[in-house]
Amino acid sequence: MAIPHWLLMSALFLLALMAQILAQEPGCSVSNNNPSVPENKCPYVVATTQVQPGFTLTIDPKYPDGQFFTIEGSELQLTKCVDYEEDTVLLLYLICKDTAGQSESLEILVTILNENDNCPVFPQPSITRDVPEATEVDTAIVAREEVTATDADLDIIYYELNTTVQNTDGYFAIRGVNNPEIYLQKALDYDKFHSTTLLLYARDRPVNSSEHTNTATATITITIKQSDTRAPWFLPCTQLHNDTSVCISSPYSGRVNISEISRDPLLLEPGPIYAVDPDYTISDRIVYSIVGGNTNEVFSVDADTGNLTMNKIVTSPGSFLLQVMATQVSNVRKYSVATVEIKVINKSNFPPYFEKGVYNGTVFVGLPQRSFVYQAGDPSTPLVITAMDQDFPDKVNPNIEYYLKNSTDFIATRDGLILTNKVLESPGTVTIQAVGKDVLSLQEASTIIVVEVILATAVATSDKRYSAQDMAILGGTLAALLLIALVFLGVMVWKSSRWYSTSFKHLVKKKFSKEISEGHQNKYYQEDEQPGVSPKQRETSETSSVPAETPVPEQPALALHFSSAQETESLPKGSIASTVIFDQEEEEKEEEAGQEKEVKSILKTERHVADDGYKAVWFKTDVDPEAGERVEVIEDNAADDVNDDDDSDQDLQKNEEEEEEGSDTDSHHQGLGVSFSSESSSPPAAEVTVYMSHTGAGTEDTEV
Repeated sequence: MAIPHWLLMSALFLLALMAQILAQEPGCSVSNNNPSVPENKCPYVVATTQVQPGFTLTIDPKYPDGQFFTIEGSELQLTKCVDYEEDTVLLLYLICKDTAGQSESLEILVTILNENDNCPVFPQPSITRDVPEATEVDTAIVAREEVTATDADLDIIYYELNTTVQNTDGYFAIRGVNNPEIYLQKALDYDKFHSTTLLLYARDRPVNSSEHTNTATATITITIKQSDTRAPWFLPCTQLHNDTSVCISSPYSGRVNISEISRDPLLLEPGPIYAVDPDYTISDRIVYSIVGGNTNEVFSVDADTGNLTMNKIVTSPGSFLLQVMATQVSNVRKYSVATVEIKVINKSNFPPYFEKGVYNGTVFVGLPQRSFVYQAGDPSTPLVITAMDQDFPDKVNPNIEYYLKNSTDFIATRDGLILTNKVLESPGTVTIQAVGKDVLSLQEASTIIVVEVILATAVATSDKRYSAQDMAILGGTLAALLLIALVFLGVMVWKSSRWYSTSFKHLVKKKFSKEISEGHQNKYYQEDEQPGVSPKQRETSETSSVPAETPVPEQPALALHFSSAQETESLPKGSIASTVIFDQEEEEKEEEAGQEKEVKSILKTERHVADDGYKAVWFKTDVDPEAGERVEVIEDNAADDVNDDDDSDQDLQKNEEEEEEGSDTDSHHQGLGVSFSSESSSPPAAEVTVYMSHTGAGTEDTEV
């Protein structure tokens, strides 16, 4: 069967098209034409290749970057490490050839990746600076450019500053974590340190970063140069709180004699006038001058040495208070002023002396500090050293002070007493040199003290002495007991204030009436008036006419005599009736002395007008109204004027009257009793009439 013509033509066209397509397909290929490679990584597979049969693939040697690569099988490898800081990209060409000799090129661009593989670098790893002590705070010590580090990786640099010298922290600092400029943060002091070493760190990561960090270090050596910052110091001086930058000097003192002039430099205490520049590395020269207190230009000072001399004599005692200034020659603003006291005294013709060359004393082991040292052989007398001075009439110089030279176990007081300065633990013998110094003339005398330290058991118990501490404890105990006694007494007084306030008025009245009765009664005369009647019977007969409305018995009336109407008016208005009793104690005393006298009573109902000077008192019921003599009856209105007393006063009065009544009954009128009656507690008292007759002056009646 014949093939159609159109079908044959279509097959031929397809064959030609396929041959053309096969002819256009490349013989070589690469998986990645633009790969990336980390720096410093080799060998490293850059890409993979594909080569068709009949083709070959090679690296074009005309390009220099081809030396870093090689083809191993189907892998394109980087065989030589590349540093990003040197090469950032590599250009590579591959040649693909077929069997016919035809070739083509393949371009590959390799990018190098940067890694943190470089440390920061300081321009100067070691720096030295001299810094003056007077440098102001916040001054730059090392400029930023000198301590700025660089990093090839172009990382941000972080800085940190530390010191390696102890006690120099805080004086220097950097401006910031990314600014390494070093500046002075605190004022310098040459006396505290002369130099220090700083370490400046540069890091390409923050301090607390977890990433790998590269660090560089720079060393900065700081040397402090002393500056002229302080004024002169007068010597000797004492450093304040162990601070070597401050030294406090004491005033100077000296003496001169009245009406004498000394051509030599004056001797001063604690030493001659002398000042130094405390900035000793500079040690500027010092000059001296007197700037005050030099009245009449008596003294002068050497400008270079500071020696003080006299220009004139002084004719009267007193003192000069000089002000001496020390100034630096190169800087007059650096100066100091010291006080020099010069006392003008009487000349001392005789030095002090001790009458004894050796003083002997004893002290016990174990006594507390500041215990007395006693005289040897007399443990009750403290040891006292005394220096005499013939310049004084009594040889007692009040200006002498005592001190001990070669012993720290004992001390001497201003009065010359020797005391222990510590607790002595073992027996033995101590030899001490004692000095008595005249603080005005500065003359001294010395003596020897031999102290025997003995055990306390070597002395009898009766000779035991007590220390000041023991006496202080005893005094404190006695004071506490006295305080307790005072508190107890105060409580007792407070408790007694209740009855005392209510009975005080009554007791005063009773005492006052008693004093009046004692001043005007005559017990012996009363006894003579009724010799045959006992005191108890007289009391019963005389009080029977008075109505008894209370249980308190009435007492016999007391005759009173007053020299004027003023005395009569001074009687208390509350007094209603007075009672007279015999003082048994006085009678007992008289009986013991053998003085028995007859006592006459003036309380009678009978009248004796004929007797001159006779004084009598009658109750109103016993007065005869028809008597020829003049008799006046005085109405008793005193009861209406008496103020009401407190219930407590009434009870106290009744109790006292009952006690007096019982005492009168049992003891036959023991003592003198006076009672007061009030309107609320006693019935109206008996009215009394007093008849008085004075001999030689006529008969005169007086009302009471």
